[in-house]
Amino acid sequence: MMAGSQWELPPELCCRPMAFVALTGLDVVYNAVHRAIWDAFCANRRADRVPISFKVLPGDHEYPKCRTKRTSYEWYIPKGILKTGWMNKHLNLVPALVVLFYELDWDDPQWKEKQSECATKVEIVRTSLQGRNTKVAVVLIQKKTPLPPGEDLVASERAAALCNACDLSGKSLFVLPHTDHLVGYIIRLENAFYEHAQTYYYTEIRRVKSHKEFLNKTTHQLLFVRHQFKIAFFSELKQDTQNALKYYKTAYSLVHELRAHETNILEIKTMAGFINYKICRLCFQHNTPLDAIAQFRKHIDLCKKKIGSAELAFEHAAWMSKQFQSFGELFDEAIKLGLTAIQTQNPGFYYQQAACYSQDRKQLALQLCQAGASYPSPEPLDVQSGGLDFYGQRPWRQGHQSIDPPDAEKEKTGILALQIKERDVPHSELIIALVSNAVAQFKKYKCPRMKSHLMVQMGEEYYHAKDYTKALKLLDYVMCDYRTERWWGLLTAILTTALRCAYLMASVKDYIIYCMELLGRASTLKEEQKSRIEKNLLKVLMNEVPDTEPECDPSSVSAARSLWNDRMALAGSNELTIEVQDYIPFIQCKAKFQSPSFHVDQPIQLQVFLRADCPHPVPFNKLAVSLSNQEYNQWCVVESSDQESMSLLPGKNKCYNFSFVAKTEDVGKKIEMTGIEVMLGGDRGRCVFVSWRGAGGDAASTHEALQASRSSRRWGRCIEARQELDWDSLTMQHSTMIISRVPKISVQLNHQPPALSNEMYCIFLTIQSQEEGVAKDVKLTAGLKPGQDANLGQTTHVALDGSKVCDDTAPALLPDVPLGDLKPGKKLERCVYMKCVSTGPRVFLFHVAYSIDTTVERCQIVCKCHKDETVTIETVVPFEVSVKFMSTKFEPQDRIAVDIPFLLMTDILSSSPWPLLLAASSLQLLTMISNTPQLQSQLQDVVLQTGECASECFCLRCPPLTNSNSTVATGQYLISWRRESSSADSPLIQTTVTLPHIILEFVPLYIHADLPSFGRVRESLSVRYHIENRTALVQEVEMAVEPSDAFMFSGLKQVRLRILPGSEQQMLYNYYPLMAGYQTLPQLSISLPRCPNTNTHTLRRFLPQRIFVKPQGRQLDDASIAAA
Repeated sequence: MMAGSQWELPPELCCRPMAFVALTGLDVVYNAVHRAIWDAFCANRRADRVPISFKVLPGDHEYPKCRTKRTSYEWYIPKGILKTGWMNKHLNLVPALVVLFYELDWDDPQWKEKQSECATKVEIVRTSLQGRNTKVAVVLIQKKTPLPPGEDLVASERAAALCNACDLSGKSLFVLPHTDHLVGYIIRLENAFYEHAQTYYYTEIRRVKSHKEFLNKTTHQLLFVRHQFKIAFFSELKQDTQNALKYYKTAYSLVHELRAHETNILEIKTMAGFINYKICRLCFQHNTPLDAIAQFRKHIDLCKKKIGSAELAFEHAAWMSKQFQSFGELFDEAIKLGLTAIQTQNPGFYYQQAACYSQDRKQLALQLCQAGASYPSPEPLDVQSGGLDFYGQRPWRQGHQSIDPPDAEKEKTGILALQIKERDVPHSELIIALVSNAVAQFKKYKCPRMKSHLMVQMGEEYYHAKDYTKALKLLDYVMCDYRTERWWGLLTAILTTALRCAYLMASVKDYIIYCMELLGRASTLKEEQKSRIEKNLLKVLMNEVPDTEPECDPSSVSAARSLWNDRMALAGSNELTIEVQDYIPFIQCKAKFQSPSFHVDQPIQLQVFLRADCPHPVPFNKLAVSLSNQEYNQWCVVESSDQESMSLLPGKNKCYNFSFVAKTEDVGKKIEMTGIEVMLGGDRGRCVFVSWRGAGGDAASTHEALQASRSSRRWGRCIEARQELDWDSLTMQHSTMIISRVPKISVQLNHQPPALSNEMYCIFLTIQSQEEGVAKDVKLTAGLKPGQDANLGQTTHVALDGSKVCDDTAPALLPDVPLGDLKPGKKLERCVYMKCVSTGPRVFLFHVAYSIDTTVERCQIVCKCHKDETVTIETVVPFEVSVKFMSTKFEPQDRIAVDIPFLLMTDILSSSPWPLLLAASSLQLLTMISNTPQLQSQLQDVVLQTGECASECFCLRCPPLTNSNSTVATGQYLISWRRESSSADSPLIQTTVTLPHIILEFVPLYIHADLPSFGRVRESLSVRYHIENRTALVQEVEMAVEPSDAFMFSGLKQVRLRILPGSEQQMLYNYYPLMAGYQTLPQLSISLPRCPNTNTHTLRRFLPQRIFVKPQGRQLDDASIAAA
């Protein structure tokens, strides 16, 4: 009993105290109504319901007898602080309230008899509670819902009679209708029960407090502690946690005021631990974690030196461990309820400390517990009454409070019994469980180094518990972190423990791995230790049993030897492959290709460097390099022979060179080292293949290379002066690229940039060979370089035929155009034509590929060579075309009148840096018609220099349209052109310009004038006006000639006309100019009464506004003027 479970906190201490209410009169097994009532009390209780612990008891249940009340403490000597059954008694045995349930309706026909029966049952309950302050209440289970208070007079009278018969107050009688709202009634009942329970615990607190006046501090020190604890516990039952905390703190102070000696130190520590647990729990509950931590630290400071009997020192370590564990559990529970912890203050530290005290307990038990002693008889730890009376007392001297033990012999046998029982405690299991909890916490709060440290402890504990498999698993996991962080001393210690585990398990592979690492450069072992390990490794390679590892458990060594002998006898397990990339083995390996790339006509060369870090030479039988293309592996193997053996000398570098010829189909591919293998051992023993991934290196290589590079930058000259190759500065090159042979041809491009949009741009290509042999199967790939904007591919076309303009189906890249063979020193010439539809820069690629025979390392191969030339060509527009619509008077027009002539003016502005030849131009009209007999190009064979402009003018007319569209398309303007510098047979490029749409308007009256090109001063000028009616109606026209200072005129100054549909009227006027120069003609004022929307300006815009008037000359001077 005292060995293991003694240190567990009692469950009644750890639970949340709740008021205990006993329910009697309920038959929950056979009565469905009673069962429903009980379920409503207990099932699915939510957090917002009052904290009450319910228990169904029979009506005649025997409650614990109440001891006779003490009237005086004058001669009373307490035997202990707190009885072991006291908390459980008030939690589960002595109720604060007993509730009697009785089925009785107010209108029951047998009211009198049932009233008497109910009173009898109440009396039975009171009798069983003789001497206790427990309250009694009655609940009447009724079938009907009661009326509101005051309305049912019968119910009021009978309730008073029942209270009188049962000697109850009105507040202790309740009615419970069994209806659909049962749970609601139950919750109301609970609240009433809770108030009664509160009253009971308040009474109990006052009763305990009343004892204080009878106590003295000389003999009743224990009672002061006991009473404060009881008051605090009752306060917790009353849910008054603030007062409970206050009384627990008082009790804690008092318990440390007790005079401590060897016979009572355990009881004092036990009670201090109980009270400390309660204080910390309540602090966490009140959300004051810093108070809880401060209390716990105070508790540990006060108790850590109260060891007690030196022969039982392991008990103090066990008690301390339990204190830390309990606090860690409280802390963790508070975190789950919402408390926030941090890296430096989390439950993991308390679990860790608990594990440390458990380790101390284990060590003390090994020192104090005698191995050969037999268990004493009779049993000194046996308790006749079934358990201890008081917490923390010894079974063989219960209730004894004097300084000296009453029986020295019994004391001696009791201590011996405790020591013997301590030997059977599974200490390692306890330690592992605590460390495991701590690891989980440190992992949760991201403390990787603490986690690793504790995992090492855990692994060592598993080793001591002889669970070597789990020990190895943990240690192997942690070693990765220590390798990465370069804790060599720690790594060596862990490896040493792991090596012992591997030896005791006879795990051959693990044993070899740990031997290799302990012999390596990361190991801090002394040379003699390394020598012993190397000899053992060689024995295992020779299939012999290795020597025993030092400090191994002697009982396990014989079993290990037997296992090793069995392993050696197995013939099938003589080959092992060990990947050492993630370790730091005693053989280091680095490999590199001598160049990041090799031409296909060069032999590929790679080097493998090996170095041994162990005390003695290491023989090996084979070195093999594995490549991504396995066909090359046969050239990268070296094996020992009978004439020559291979070995590595300690601290010396050894280099092995390999060379092979690449296959031509691997051009453009990467060759990688996938692994390197060194074979230790041989056919007569055990073969161990030490394997590195890639180009070698191990867990420490990266950092060593970084350090070496920093040193080389700092002390570059010193390193250059060294003769011995510095291992750390060796770089690894795990891959190389096979690239094509260097071409010995030249590719020249001749062209005249920039390219003009849509032209067949010529690039003259010259290929000249400098090869010594014939370049066979020469092929040209020409066109837009891949990888550019996708839109460029759709607007670029390449052709070899320049005699015609290629269409949109021509590709953007011409692949593999055969050019035949090219002899040494000869040339090949080709023209490639590019058509660029859109402007902007383009990169063109000219890829010339050929094959040639060559010899590499006396091996005949066919090499494929290629030469790439790229050129960036800018594409620009050759010219810009602008179009204008004008009246026949050369005035700009934004609207065109139907069936009235107008002018189309085109301007071609050259933006080409090269002269352009305009071969022809033409119009393709859609709705318009020409107003002249034949449209002829006015730009035929015109040459435009940069910035020059060529113009054309066309007279057009829009016929009446059948549809009512106000906007119509004009058509297209076609221009045929080429560079002037191109040959005469070069194709013409046709550029199509879409003419703008025009807005039509209908003019009801068209007026135009016939007049001479000029007039003379004081000479008559005849002007005839033609007025046409374009409508289907008779139009009335009112005309008036406005006076002018520059002219006199004869004719009708104001006239009113009628013009039939489609007919014409003419008006003749004679103008007499009065002034020379450009003069404004007299203006016509025209109005159409039947077309009010048409104004004078709209009608007279077709008329000439001005005329040039010459001065009056003399006939005699005409000849002289002509001569001049």
